[in-house]
Amino acid sequence: MAINRNVTVIPARTRIGNNIKTETRPKLRVAAYCRVSTDSDEQATSYEVQIEHYTNYIKNNPEWDLAGIFADDGISGTNTKKREEFNRMIEECMEGKIDMIITKSISRFARNTLDCLKYIRQLKDKNIPVFFEKENINTMDSKGEIMLTIMASLAQQESQSLSQNVKLGIQYRYQQGEIQVNHKRFLGYTKDENKRLVIVPEEAEVVKRIYREYLEGASLLQIARGLEADGILTAANKPKWRPETLRKILQNEKYIGDALLQKTYTQLISSQKTGG
Repeated sequence: MAINRNVTVIPARTRIGNNIKTETRPKLRVAAYCRVSTDSDEQATSYEVQIEHYTNYIKNNPEWDLAGIFADDGISGTNTKKREEFNRMIEECMEGKIDMIITKSISRFARNTLDCLKYIRQLKDKNIPVFFEKENINTMDSKGEIMLTIMASLAQQESQSLSQNVKLGIQYRYQQGEIQVNHKRFLGYTKDENKRLVIVPEEAEVVKRIYREYLEGASLLQIARGLEADGILTAANKPKWRPETLRKILQNEKYIGDALLQKTYTQLISSQKTGG
C-alpha cells in the first residue's frame, strides 16, 4: 500500500489575549442597616462612622453592588414601627431590590429575639441572607440554621417573661388605685392631662337619660329609637344605636363609681411559631 508522504504542517497561531467570553455572574445587591439608640453627640459620631464603614465595605467587594445604606439615627430600637429606614429596607427586600443585608449585630438589627426571628424568616423566604458582622453569622448557612434554632428557644422564653412582666405591672398599678379605661369609647367621660377621668357634661346627660328611661320601663330598642330620633351620637360618633350597646352601658359598674378589675384573663400565652 502506497503511503502519501506529503504532509502539510500548519503552524500554531499566536493568540493575543483571551477571546473566549467568560460567563459573568450578576453582582449581589447588598444593603447595610445602621442604628444608634440616642441622639447624643457621641452616638451621632458612631452613626456617621457606621455609614462610612459599610459604604466602603460594600464598594470594596468586586462581587457586590451597593443597594443602599439604611440608617435610623437617634431612634430607639424598642419599636420597629418608628424605624422608618428599617421598614423601608424590608419593603425593598420584599420588592426584589436587595439580595443581602449586612448589619453590625443582632441587637442593632431588631428590638428583641422575637422581632429578629420574625424578620430573618421573612427574608429567608425570599432567599435574602442577613450577615451579622459582630457575631460573624450568615443566616443562610449552617451556622445560621443553628442560630435560628437557638433563637426560637429564646423567643419562647422571652415571650413568657414579657407576658409575666406585663401582668405584674398591671397588677401593681391596680394596687396603686390606677385603672385602665378606654375613654374614647366611654360615653360621659374623658381624661385630663394627668390621665384621670373627668366628666363630659353633655355626654353625662345622655347616660342619665338611658338609665332613667330604662328604670321607667322602656325597652332597649325603644331607648335606641328615641336617641336616634333626637340625633344623639354613640360614643363612637355613630348615629345608629344598637340595643347591645345600651346593655353594656347599663351593666358598666364604672357609672356608679366602682371598678371591677381582671374580669377576664388569658390562660395561655399567645402562641408563637418557633418551628423552622
